[in-house]
Amino acid sequence: MKKFITFMIMALLMAGSAWSFDKGLAGSYEQYFAQFDGKATPKALHMIKTPDFVKAVLTGQKMFVLDIRTPAETGMYGLTLAGSTAIPMNQVFKPENLARIPTDQKVVIVCKAGHRAMGIATALRHVGFKNVYVLKHGISDLAKYLSPKNGYLQGPKTSAR
Repeated sequence: MKKFITFMIMALLMAGSAWSFDKGLAGSYEQYFAQFDGKATPKALHMIKTPDFVKAVLTGQKMFVLDIRTPAETGMYGLTLAGSTAIPMNQVFKPENLARIPTDQKVVIVCKAGHRAMGIATALRHVGFKNVYVLKHGISDLAKYLSPKNGYLQGPKTSAR
């Protein structure tokens, strides 16, 4: 009988953790992630390949580039594109920073390799931002791709932050 009571107590304690998640939030994520199915997943993730990003910059496509790397990372090397800004990942969702992100143009989230950017982009889309994209493989892929031949800005001017 002691074993049975001990088993029941343990079962109830373990089962309690399964009931402790936010069902409303889980339901909203279920709805959000329903579009991520099979071949539709890459398109739903809104990934931009580096050559396409560079082409968009060179042709003057209007976009807001959000660098979410840490101040230590952006202090070493950062984006100087017109329309780019740096907001560290841990500060993006502060109301004053959300207000800085435009809703009327493409927003491209950038980090070192794309992992942090994917998380921020997913969360931004989940809270209502529609035109949010991620630079695939991040700024490290951009650095590998660029050369004097393919990175020369004849069109849009760059600006220092």
